[in-house]
Amino acid sequence: MSNTKTIAITGATSGIGLATSEALLEKGYYLIFLVRNVEKAQTVIVNLGKKENVSIIKCDLADLKSVRKAGEELLQKTDKLDVLINNAGGTFNDRLESEDGFELHLAVNHLGHFLLSKILMPLLEKSNTKVINLSSEAHRTGNPNWSDLNLKKKYSTISGYGNAKLYNILFTKSLADKGITSYALHPGVIDSGFGDSLPGFFKLIWKLGKPLMKSTREGASTSIYLATNDLPADKNGGYFKDKKVKKASSIANSKAARNRLWEESEKMVEGY
Repeated sequence: MSNTKTIAITGATSGIGLATSEALLEKGYYLIFLVRNVEKAQTVIVNLGKKENVSIIKCDLADLKSVRKAGEELLQKTDKLDVLINNAGGTFNDRLESEDGFELHLAVNHLGHFLLSKILMPLLEKSNTKVINLSSEAHRTGNPNWSDLNLKKKYSTISGYGNAKLYNILFTKSLADKGITSYALHPGVIDSGFGDSLPGFFKLIWKLGKPLMKSTREGASTSIYLATNDLPADKNGGYFKDKKVKKASSIANSKAARNRLWEESEKMVEGY
């Protein structure tokens, strides 16, 4: 195992995460699944090729105490981490809150991964770890109200998800500023259960667009590409689509916005 590259991935048991994991196992990588449901992960692993190259750590991104415990367990488990794929995410029709009282889009898509990466920072720096964050073209709808990041005053699924996907890119660029190799990506519009949580009109549009959607394996292709290829330094902090750097929204490229997000995120995870 010492010569085998080690990759930790969240959301590895379904959708793009599972397709990414299957491909990386085929390439001979050792994977650490960071998962909310350990029993589900155990069931999934039984059907994987090279399942002996997989280990499991419980990590509920909607529970920052769970994230803290997972991060510390990972630090104990390995002294080398080649890639961290912050893949897990979700979208929710109603305004829901996490275990810690944060709006659920914010918690699951950003804050959990922010805290996990923060806990792992000594390992990331030591291993020259590559951090890959799954964003979305939905980030273009993101327009955060810095005084209402939890969307208590005005909530919609689109604003919740769009803001969270914007945060993924801002976080990526902040990591790059701090000397960590990090990329964000849009996996494409995937034929999965994702659209089931969208409100009425958007769910209809989603269903009508299904024939044009990518398979989960196609959606995983950019994650796999970034995980398995060394890219030039000038690509660090980049936003990728179909394995190529794409221009993100203006706010996604704002240094002031990413610095503000980091500051606000630090406040929210303080004490965890």
